[in-house]
Amino acid sequence: MAVAAKRRKLGNPLALAVMALLSERPMHPYEIAQVLRRRGKEHSIKINYGSLYTVVQNLEKHGFVEVAGVQRQGRRPERTLYGLTADGQVELHDWLVELVSVPAREYPLFEAALSLILVLPVDEADELLGRRVEALETRARAVGDTLEALAKDLPRIFVLETEYQLHMIRAETEWIRALRQDLAAGALSGAAEWRALSETGEMPAEWMEIEERTNPDSSPDTNSDTSPDANPGTSPGM
Repeated sequence: MAVAAKRRKLGNPLALAVMALLSERPMHPYEIAQVLRRRGKEHSIKINYGSLYTVVQNLEKHGFVEVAGVQRQGRRPERTLYGLTADGQVELHDWLVELVSVPAREYPLFEAALSLILVLPVDEADELLGRRVEALETRARAVGDTLEALAKDLPRIFVLETEYQLHMIRAETEWIRALRQDLAAGALSGAAEWRALSETGEMPAEWMEIEERTNPDSSPDTNSDTSPDANPGTSPGM
C-alpha cells in the first residue's frame, strides 16, 4: 500500500540521522557526530557538525528526544545524554517508511538544465556534456574509493547509501555517453532542428506547428456553428 508523503515538524535529514542513532542507545551530541563520521554518513547526508546541537534541541522541543542522563569522563565537563522518546520512535519509523517507499519529486538541477538545453548551441552543449562525463568519472572514482575504505570495517548494510550513490553516478555517466553518441550519429530526433535554431536563432517551423497543435487555446471552437448566437433567428434544436 502506497504511503502518502506528509509535512513533518522537522524535515532536515540530519534530524533523521540523529534519531536513528539514538534509537540504538542514548548519546551526547559529540558522540553522535563521531559515530556519523565513523560510518561515513557525511557522504550521503549534509552534516553541519556546528548545527548538530541545534538539531538535537529542536528534536527535544518537539518531544522526539529527551535527556536520558549525564556522562562524566575524567576531568572532562559533564555531557548531557539524549535518548529517543516513544513519539520519536514513531516519527523515525514513519519518516523512514515514507522515504523508502514514496519516490519524492526532487527537481534536480541537471534535469532542469536538460529541459532548457536548446538555448545552448548544439556543439557547445555536446562539449559541456563531455565535461560532465569527465567530472562524473572523477566523482565515481572518489566514491568508489570511499566505499572500498568503509567496506573494510563496516558490513554492507551500513554503506548501502554509498553503494547506491556510486551506481547512480555510473548510470548518469552511461546515459550521457549514449546521448552524445546518438547526437554524433544523427540518431537524436529533433537534433537537426536544434542545430538550425542554433545557427539562425529562429524557432523551426516544424516546432512551431507542434506548439500550435498542442496548445489548447489555439484549437478552433467546434461548437461555434451550433451556439445560440450563431443564428440569432433560430432557437436551439430547430
